[in-house]
Amino acid sequence: MRFSPAAVALALVLATVSSSVESQKPDDQIDPRSVALMTKADAARAAGQLSEAQDLLETALAIDPRNRAAYVAMGRVATAQALPGKAVRFYREALAIDPNDVTALSGQGVALVDRGAVERAKENLVKIRTLCKTECAPATTLAAAIAKGPPPAVVTAQNNTTVPPKEKEAESAKP
Repeated sequence: MRFSPAAVALALVLATVSSSVESQKPDDQIDPRSVALMTKADAARAAGQLSEAQDLLETALAIDPRNRAAYVAMGRVATAQALPGKAVRFYREALAIDPNDVTALSGQGVALVDRGAVERAKENLVKIRTLCKTECAPATTLAAAIAKGPPPAVVTAQNNTTVPPKEKEAESAKP
């Protein structure tokens, strides 16, 4: 009788732990519905329907938030929409799932170059070259983007060090 409370407590702990382990899926098992939506989104992106592709990818991620490839595809859509900040965020989500994804590292590096963060893009290039061991397509793509440099509008904004006078700033803010 003295062991009954301890035995009951141990049984409850084991039942709780075993039921939580059974419900978890391995990271490499992505929901097939999410994969199907991602395939449709890739076709929509290829057809130039970026808004539809974005909607499909968001749905794919709602179904299975562990779908790293969907985050990479969202980054590509954001890059095509000329939204490098958003693209960096999606690539960062993909890298949170798999930090060694060279496609996500390359895409993030290209988006960083588009934002003017060339030094951070070079860090990504070093990581990619370390992971690939030999020259690979993601490294070549990122190296070409770094060599090309940021868009002229970003360079102009970075080089502009003059601040407008207070009066002009206040006048432009009034409707």
